[in-house]
Amino acid sequence: MGMVEALIRHPGELPALLQMKIAAARAAHALPEDPHMAYCYRILLLVSRSFAVVVQHLNQEIRDAVCIFYVVLRALDTVEDDMSIPVETKTTVLEEFYKHLEDPTWRFVCGEKHCRELMKNFNHLSLAFLQLSKEYQYVISDITKRMGYGMAEFIRKEVVTVSDYDKYCYYVAGLVGVGLSHLFNSSRLEDLDQRLIEPDNDQSLVPEYPAISMGRFLQKVNIIRDYLEDINELPAPRMFWPREIWGKYAPTSLLSDFRDESNEKEAVECLNDMITDCLRHAPECLFYMSKLKNPSVFRFCAVPQVMAIATAAVCYNNPQVFRGVVKIRRGTTAKIIVTTNNMADVCGAFYDFASILASKINKNDPSALIAAERVENIFKACRQYGLSSSRKNYTIETGAISAKRSFLVILVFVLVFLYVLVLLFFKV
Repeated sequence: MGMVEALIRHPGELPALLQMKIAAARAAHALPEDPHMAYCYRILLLVSRSFAVVVQHLNQEIRDAVCIFYVVLRALDTVEDDMSIPVETKTTVLEEFYKHLEDPTWRFVCGEKHCRELMKNFNHLSLAFLQLSKEYQYVISDITKRMGYGMAEFIRKEVVTVSDYDKYCYYVAGLVGVGLSHLFNSSRLEDLDQRLIEPDNDQSLVPEYPAISMGRFLQKVNIIRDYLEDINELPAPRMFWPREIWGKYAPTSLLSDFRDESNEKEAVECLNDMITDCLRHAPECLFYMSKLKNPSVFRFCAVPQVMAIATAAVCYNNPQVFRGVVKIRRGTTAKIIVTTNNMADVCGAFYDFASILASKINKNDPSALIAAERVENIFKACRQYGLSSSRKNYTIETGAISAKRSFLVILVFVLVFLYVLVLLFFKV
């Protein structure tokens, strides 16, 4: 769907898009005076524009630490993702990556585009890291070390079982939830109970802890959405769909089979099973967010979670996942960022997107009953943690575009154009 058609169908998203554009422009100019810290914010805007906008809403007390934490992990992820690096070299770099955070002279060039630029300019990241308080440095270094060792473990082995899948997602994303929780607590903006974060001995990786579920949910949605990009990766694909799930559907026991349109039925059934698996984490995510007290921390955590449930709803029962890129509309993304402010907003969005997903469940699908059960669990959690019965902002658009709606969206475009002219004239 083109941008203009999307706005004609969803004119209510136009104000949010405008606000998002303004916020992104402000984020690009609202840089710290320190050149090393400023570089981290600039590269963050390049590798994740929506995340950079949300980070800007955090309190100053924790903003820099979270920005650096994210950029550090993006650099670590760049090493993991680069399939041209020999396995032994990659394993060593991943396991020793945390040591280089305090070494501005270290550099390991890899990756592509903006991520490659980040790796070339790692000295800025290191020098910015060293400006943080020792408490923040410890959290970031500890999580980087644990994540690097976890990534190295899965460089050497395949994700076979769902337990393997959970463990991998713990290492690469659940630990992000753990680290952020410790940063929130270190900043004194939150006082989260350890029982929300992780086990004291860090040995039990599969059972759910709310902070870990926050990361796992996001990671699993990304793994599902990125099927085609990952399977086409050169010089070799990297896939994390567990064989325990996809092996039930692949006609010739190859995950790449799902790219073939003749296998669409099996591919979509596998896709639905994968999404059904990730839905089990959603109630724990809602529980975690219900415990957050600081408004800026809440928004920072909530916006990606709402985007994840929205993406799951778009991907469910959608063969396009195996043909190209499937994303939520830019207007929807902007609306989520602008309107997600409290637990009622989150519960309403989760309820709406879970309802959209539920409407796509085919009763003949092998995982249909479990999917329906997990959607119902999301509904229950939404009602428990703050659903407002009067709120319904996200719906499926059906039918032709009416003449009245076309007129309204054109009118809105004219008003917005005039508004932008005023801003430019007065240099607001």
